[in-house]
Amino acid sequence: MTDVQTTSPAARRSGVDKFDARRNELAVATLHTLAALGYARTSLREIAQNSEYSHGVLHYYFTDKLDLITHAVRQYEAVCVTRYDDVIARATTADELRDEFATTFIDTLSADTELHRLWYDLRNQSFFDESFRDDVIEIDNNREAMIWRVVSRYAELCETTPAVSPSTAYVAVDGLFQRGLLQFIAGRTESLDALRAELISTFDVLVK
Repeated sequence: MTDVQTTSPAARRSGVDKFDARRNELAVATLHTLAALGYARTSLREIAQNSEYSHGVLHYYFTDKLDLITHAVRQYEAVCVTRYDDVIARATTADELRDEFATTFIDTLSADTELHRLWYDLRNQSFFDESFRDDVIEIDNNREAMIWRVVSRYAELCETTPAVSPSTAYVAVDGLFQRGLLQFIAGRTESLDALRAELISTFDVLVK
């Protein structure tokens, strides 16, 4: 009688964990390459040519460029959506929260320009490609929740209540960010001062 060798559940979990960890590592490592190339010009082969990883390695861990891009953006957004939590935790006054939020807002726009550009590129592509539309909507909802945490805390520190809905607050702030990003990419760095002033004044209409 032939003995049947089985893999224990713990070993199977370990294998899955290692596979997922490797996917995460590759996604983060290739994120800037993805951001530089953009969605339309990106393929696994092109990413491999612009990174230290072979095409075979990337293809083993990711089905196609969509799989890699979506995973990479999710990795970035996992950090992005908590970026302002420290600002919320530190602030003891409404003005302090508003000003520190504006500073972080401008800093991330200028420091992570290509990554933000990739996000907007991916979001625009989801209008035409439904294969990753659900992922984009989920990420967008997480970003909305991030902004709402800031607005809610600001209203609390002002001892008042928000004057708008979470979606309205998000559209207002995200619209400023997207427009500022475009201006910055166009080389109009002086627009950042104007953006900061406009963002600060926007807080006055977000609460009652």
